[in-house]
Formats: sequence, C-alpha cells, structure tokens
Amino acid sequence: MLTELTIAAAQGGLRRREFSAEELVGAHVAAIDRLNGRLNAFITVTSEQALDAARRADAILAGGGDAPALTGIPLGIKDLFCTDGVRTTAASRMLEDFVPPYESTVTANLLADGAVFVGKTNLDEFAMGSANITSAFGSVENPWKRAGDAETVLVPGGSSGGSAAAVAARLAMGATGTDTGGSIRQPASYCGIAGIKPTYGRCSRWGTIAFASSLDQAGPMARTVEDCAILLQSMAGFDTRDSTSVDIAVPDYRAACGRSLKGMKVGIPAEYRVAGMPAEIEAAWEQGIAWLRDAGCEIVEVSLPYTKYGLATYYIVAPAECSSNLARYDGVRFGRRVPGASLDELYEATRREGFGAEVRRRILMGTYVLSAGYYDAYYLRAQKVRNLIRKDFENAFQTVDVLLTPTAPSPAFAQGEKMDDPVQMYLNDVFTVPASMAGVPAMSVPAGLSQSGLPLGLQVIGRSFDEESVFAAASALERAAGFTHRPAVRAEVV
Repeated sequence: MLTELTIAAAQGGLRRREFSAEELVGAHVAAIDRLNGRLNAFITVTSEQALDAARRADAILAGGGDAPALTGIPLGIKDLFCTDGVRTTAASRMLEDFVPPYESTVTANLLADGAVFVGKTNLDEFAMGSANITSAFGSVENPWKRAGDAETVLVPGGSSGGSAAAVAARLAMGATGTDTGGSIRQPASYCGIAGIKPTYGRCSRWGTIAFASSLDQAGPMARTVEDCAILLQSMAGFDTRDSTSVDIAVPDYRAACGRSLKGMKVGIPAEYRVAGMPAEIEAAWEQGIAWLRDAGCEIVEVSLPYTKYGLATYYIVAPAECSSNLARYDGVRFGRRVPGASLDELYEATRREGFGAEVRRRILMGTYVLSAGYYDAYYLRAQKVRNLIRKDFENAFQTVDVLLTPTAPSPAFAQGEKMDDPVQMYLNDVFTVPASMAGVPAMSVPAGLSQSGLPLGLQVIGRSFDEESVFAAASALERAAGFTHRPAVRAEVV
C-alpha cells in the first residue's frame, strides 16, 4: 500500500517511476475520506488542490531533471500556519473564517521543495492544551486503542494532536507541528511516531499564529526519525522577517541518522526520576539507556536542579505571553466580531464567544501575573528561574552530548480522564517543558509499547543548534526498538 511508505521510500519510488505522485497523493486523500470523519484529524481538507499539485509534481518528475526533495510528498499542515488562500483557524471560533492572503515561511519552504498539502490538521485551540480536546472543531481521536478495548477513545496528545493522528493513521506521510511546551513531542509519544522540536530560532515563526512568542517553535512529525530529518531540512532556515530567526547554516540532518555513536556521552538527569513515575515508563527509560550503551555511548549521571521548577515557571511565562498575543483579537482589528451596545460590550461579547474555556483561562492567568502588584512577584521571578533552567542545560552539555529522558509520564489516556482538573492536564508536559524553557532541541522517538499495548516515547535532548546529535541518538534508539509505527488495532479504525 502506498500509504505504508515512509517519506524516504516514497522519494525513491517516485524518482524510479514505480508509482506517480497522483497515485501517492490520491491514496492519502482516499484515506482521509475514509477515516477523517472518525478521527477528526483535519479541520480543512484540500483534496482537489492536492491532486492538482500532484499532477504538477508528476510533470516535474517526468522532466528528468533534479526535482526538489519533497516533490509529490503529501503532508498535513497544522492549522496554525497561515496558508495563502486556504482557511487558517487556529482551531478557534475567533478565526473560523480567516483566509490568509500570504504563506508562512515554514510552509513556503516546504512548497518550494515540492511538498503537496492535503489539508490543515486539528489542534488544541490556539495551541493551548495537551490532549487536543479544546478545539472549537471537536476533539481528535487517537488511532491507537488499548489492547482488548476497541471502544474507549484515547486522546492523541496536544496541541499538535491532529498532525500526530494523521501521520499515525496514514492520512499523511508527515506533518508540521508547533511546540511551545511539548506540543510536538508529547503527541508524537502518544501516537507512536517521531517528532522534533528544533532549537528556538532554527525555524521561522513568521506567518505562524502566536501563542507564546519566546517559546513557540515549528518542527516536523513523521513515522520515522529519518523522515523528520528530511522534513526539517526543508522547514529550517534563516528568515529576515522573524527577529528571533538565527542566521546559522542548516546542516545535512539526514546524514546524521545512522551515524556511529561510539564515544557519545549521554546524560541521565536525576531530577527526571519523579515520584510516582509508572513502572512501565521507568522500564522503557532503562531499556533506552541500555540500547544507547550497547551502541557505544558512555552513560553519565547529570543533575538539572532547577528542572523541578520548570512546569510552574512555564505556566507563568506562557500565559503571560498568550495574554499579550491574543489581545489583538478584540472584534475590531482581527477575527470574529460580536456586536455590543458599547465598545466594552463588543470586546466582552466577541472574546466570550470567540475563545474557548482553556484559552480564556490562560488569558486570565497571564493578565493576572502581568498586572501591577504581581508582575515582580510572578512574571519577573519566573524569568529569573527560566535563566537558571537554561544554565542547568548549559552546564550539563559541558560534560555530555545529549540527554535521555522519558517524553511523557504516561501512555495516551482516554477522553474524559483528567479533563476536569487543569493541573492534572498541565502535568502531562512535566518532561517536555524544561527543554522548551531552555530553547534547546528535543525529539521524541517511539521506544515500545505499554502493558496495555500503547506506544511509549523516549526524549533525546541536545545542545542548541546541534540537532544532528539528536537525530543520531534518536535513530539508534529507533533501530534498537524495532518499532513498527502501526496503531495496534488499525484494522478496526479502517
């Protein structure tokens, strides 16, 4: 089946003319038609545009010249990236009818490399969530099921849950995501795929709807580490339109996959051994350590003492920036407008109807910590702790090349579990937030199955702008795990 191919395999098959781009894209469009009604992975499906683009790709491939790397490859685009002429909603009623007249830098880079977009994937509203249950367009269903339980609907993780579910269910060969506190890595772990948050500044944020500007970073999600490397190669690069974009050459990430790890030093942070960690998460971590040791790595115990403050710090900094960024959606300048008898009533009615409960909660939290009398006590102190977290990582990387940790504290949970307690939901990001606060690259790679038959992920964290070492270690883990990247009861989903 064409939907079972990896991006790397499809690239070769297209160039050998074993199948056409139209056939490849058509197979994925058919899968979307068959499954999206259940999974709700896509908010907007662009079947006709995708097939037209596939036919153009075939013409390029038939020309015999050097076709761009992603020519004819069908991808899903998280509905946070502005796409010229295609609705971009951020999964919010506030922007449900917004059609951008411009293309984000990341998606423009992918298009320039020949990628075909099959649609805009679902997400938590404005990327705020860890389960993809806050979307104004409905929750996303994880294509995985617990062993022996085909009825219970599991969450795909968030906020990039639509992208993760689409890749896992073979609706797209890869997808873009954004990661603010773990929104690529955690859904990748829950859905049994690979996903990397590159170094902050590696991918342009221009044209991507903002949540927390000092944390947001685009990255790829795909079924294999190598496929993520191929996608990041296209997505990354300097952009003068983004003041946080860093002018550093993009290396050959694909070449790093499969690289020898002999002599690599892998740090194991003591602080990630949190109280109450499930035994199966601990066992997966220990297995990952053994795999890297067998690959020639030296295992080194390290300390990140300020890690324990990471989650609390994140939930001050991120809501504060969210409060500032989302102030523009007031019914006057951007998005939805709900009439009111006065300007204040227009503001109130628009934001009440346009924003969901989680977005309103984070705006209120952010406004509070930025308010007079509380700014110094909360926001300023959080920024100081953030610097200490960053220094922890800098100190660790003086002695090791990468760090290895679990990605999430549990496998995917069911819709309805934990959802009445925001604090429990926020704890899903406990292992991913510190790397986001430090701005360093981090990748989740499938490492096996839980006792209930659900995927578990391990996280590889690297020093700034050294995604190559992350890819090298992650690909070694992938090979050792021998993970099939297939939802356990995918036949029932089909």
